[in-house]
Amino acid sequence: MKKIFTTLFAVSLASLASAQCSMLFFSEYIEGTGNDKALEIYNPTSQPISLAGFFIRRYSNGASDYTAGGELALSGTIAPHDVWVVVNGQTAPATSPPSPACSPDLQLFADQLDGAYPAPTYVNGNDALTLEFGTAIVDIFGKIGEDPGTAWTDVFPYTDAQGKWITKDHTMRRKASVVSGVTTNPSAFNPMAEYDTLLNNTWDGLGTHECACFTGIKEVSKQYVSVYPNPANQSDVTISTKNKVDRVELMDRSGKLVAVFENKESSISGMHFSTAGLEKGLYIVKAYFSQNAIGYSKLSIN
Repeated sequence: MKKIFTTLFAVSLASLASAQCSMLFFSEYIEGTGNDKALEIYNPTSQPISLAGFFIRRYSNGASDYTAGGELALSGTIAPHDVWVVVNGQTAPATSPPSPACSPDLQLFADQLDGAYPAPTYVNGNDALTLEFGTAIVDIFGKIGEDPGTAWTDVFPYTDAQGKWITKDHTMRRKASVVSGVTTNPSAFNPMAEYDTLLNNTWDGLGTHECACFTGIKEVSKQYVSVYPNPANQSDVTISTKNKVDRVELMDRSGKLVAVFENKESSISGMHFSTAGLEKGLYIVKAYFSQNAIGYSKLSIN
């Protein structure tokens, strides 16, 4: 029975991955100076998605497998229409191989730090990356098995024989019109087809992503929901919004509901609640407004 369930789930996952707005995908790629590298993953659905069983894998220098490029097992839960940011985890200069530390300022954006070298965020512009559930590919950045030289470019066949480097010394942000990942290795990787390219060391977009999957009709975009202090130290917490919050639900990293707070205040906006008695960890905050609108944020309790 377990084997049958696993097979059915794999078939279901493949179906979801090919459907619009139904499966995780890469939303940002940062190939910055030194080891200032980061990847962002977007949840285009209206439900939290657990990252258990998901991996980021790097196919280094044209390799057809990820042995030399390493993998990262993801953990945590991505809230609806939210992102998960993975940043290079090197905190001190290394001598083997020689490499600088990742900037602490960039690491502040991280929901999860990558592991030691070799690991997926040790990209240098010519490595393919995949987001996979088990061994099922749900998104690909680059082309597995192709070494483009220094970087993929903007001129066919998109290798460095001609054109401008795009995947090296650039930040690349998925276009808002993209609503699903690339699940089949492309015959050619045109980085400009689905990504906007930004200057080197551009980090200001990390932590949010605009996508056509989010209509905003029934939900309040997360940029209108902020929680502070964050991290909280088992203390009173304030949700700051433009609208009054009727109720707040807290879910743990697995998506399990752990607390519900009703707003009994007369304030026209925001809400206060206490985290006293809650275990340390990362929580998803789900705020309910009038007219069935919902907003999401994250809260860390130390």
